[in-house]
Amino acid sequence: MKKTFSDEDLVKNMSLYHLNRHLKKKPIEKYHRSIDASALHDREKYKKKAEILLLNSFMHHFPDVKFENFTCESPDFIAKLNGKKIGIELTEVINHLEMKKVESCLNKIFRQAEILLEQEDTTKYRGVYFLEFNTHFKLDNPQFQQEIILDIYKSIRKKTPVGCVKKIRKSSHRRNVFITHEYNLNLFDELCSEKILELIEKKNEKFPYYDTSVDECWLVIVSDMNSLASRYTFIQNRENLAEVKSPFHKIFHLENLCGNITSIKA
Repeated sequence: MKKTFSDEDLVKNMSLYHLNRHLKKKPIEKYHRSIDASALHDREKYKKKAEILLLNSFMHHFPDVKFENFTCESPDFIAKLNGKKIGIELTEVINHLEMKKVESCLNKIFRQAEILLEQEDTTKYRGVYFLEFNTHFKLDNPQFQQEIILDIYKSIRKKTPVGCVKKIRKSSHRRNVFITHEYNLNLFDELCSEKILELIEKKNEKFPYYDTSVDECWLVIVSDMNSLASRYTFIQNRENLAEVKSPFHKIFHLENLCGNITSIKA
């Protein structure tokens, strides 16, 4: 059976985070090695590694936190902080549900274009390419998907936009070809506070089933700013978050690009 992901894909995912000057590289690499050494299934290892990447900004706000257990499920991680055993439940808030499927399809297209370029000459084309597309192009047809792959391939080879590619920007990368979206945020791209509150309510229902051996259990809600479906510019009606009721000892909302954190329950 063909894998739906690979170690190489994770390396490429990490490469984008390495461009972020906030990345705490050494602990991330150590935690990833610990996950590799665990008895988790490969798919679960991939998921845990991706979650640790999302928690990177959290570690900047809590530099003394030490993760001890990566293989647990409820909550996602066990850590030590100030002599306490802390359970950390991590969840992503999706701001644009309609973009989730589109983004998943685009990521597969990016991977196919990467393979074409790497097969031709990895050394020549290595780098991180940020692409912006014309607004009208179809993703629901395999024929159109192939055309998009070729437009991306030609744009990178010619160093200028071709076909559906509107803009292209390149950053250096030491090893591979990595293609991603250009993250231009809309000035009025709000994240409704109700989405955060609904997510907290869903997690509240599962709280009785979490590990009871921890001293405290924290909920960390992440907006993955490297995702078209998760990114936002501001939280609408932020004051509503102050009214939250939850058995979690602490609740935070975190965006992983600049590392801004909001304490919802302290």
